[in-house]
Amino acid sequence: MAIVDVTIYGAGIFGLSVAWSCVKRGAKVRVIDPYGVGAGSSGGLVGALAPHVPEHWNAKKAFQFDSLIMAEDYWREVEAASGLSSGYGRTGRLQPVADERLLTLARERKDEAATLWQGKAVWDVRPVADFPGWAPDSATGYVIHDTLTARMNPRRAAKALAGAVQAKGGEVVQEAQEEGRVVWATGWRGLEALSQELGKPVGNGVKGQSAMLRHDATDLPQLFADALHIIPHTDGTVAIGSTSEREFDDPTSCDDALEDVITRARVVCPAIKNAPVIERWAGVRPRAKTRAPMLGHYPDRPDHFIANGGFKIGFGMGPKVGEVMADLVLEGCDTIPEDFKVAASL
Repeated sequence: MAIVDVTIYGAGIFGLSVAWSCVKRGAKVRVIDPYGVGAGSSGGLVGALAPHVPEHWNAKKAFQFDSLIMAEDYWREVEAASGLSSGYGRTGRLQPVADERLLTLARERKDEAATLWQGKAVWDVRPVADFPGWAPDSATGYVIHDTLTARMNPRRAAKALAGAVQAKGGEVVQEAQEEGRVVWATGWRGLEALSQELGKPVGNGVKGQSAMLRHDATDLPQLFADALHIIPHTDGTVAIGSTSEREFDDPTSCDDALEDVITRARVVCPAIKNAPVIERWAGVRPRAKTRAPMLGHYPDRPDHFIANGGFKIGFGMGPKVGEVMADLVLEGCDTIPEDFKVAASL
């Protein structure tokens, strides 16, 4: 008789989120990852939990919104169980508005956000002067300010989740026997293996490079400008990223592409112009063919499931991904949006 109800391969954000949702429901859970907790893209630097634009609403945007709204209570519970900080904070985001047409559009989206975001967060258009010394330069003199965007420290969050799972009696190990139902949350290598197994591409890895600078802007909103994320963290650092590289030789090497990101970030945000770089990071993020998460039954493997493809949005989607996967794995209840199902990538 199995002593474990659910085995989860992968100790990244999706694997640990599924584990946490399962152990909270009383399941006996074992997480296996030979590389350790947050060893892949979940161990990066950036940690931007940013929403989709509040318009043309669909299941993907609604799912992400629900997950972002869940996040504050979710990470508070994780931190209480583990005794570890995730670095979570719903500090908002600023985006420059380039011209009058986009300014009009941004103001129209304010009204849509009031409805679509259910009054739980705000999308506003404000003068750059409201954020002296921090707001990015804007040709119109205005920035979009939303209060739904949050930040977290990916490494700390992964460790906090693992600690919470263990505090509830779950296992997080590098090697062990597979028992019970099985969830594959194995990142980009898992997508490549599945593509080979099925004989057709279902996803791939996209390399990203990012950096951490020493600069204390803890309570300020993150910035998104010139296609860059600039995120103040709780520990007196600012993360900047990232590149998107479909072709690469070394998944963990940093090169001139990152130096370009750093240079552009210093232009976008003069406050970090002289901030020293204290770490450079590179890793590969899992991108399913649809760009949406890939969730559901593993093809032709009874009692096996997939939770993968959290490309750039894994931490933002994690809380709700864990819930819907626990519904499916433990109770056979499928509430996964059609666009997220494994079949959508096949």
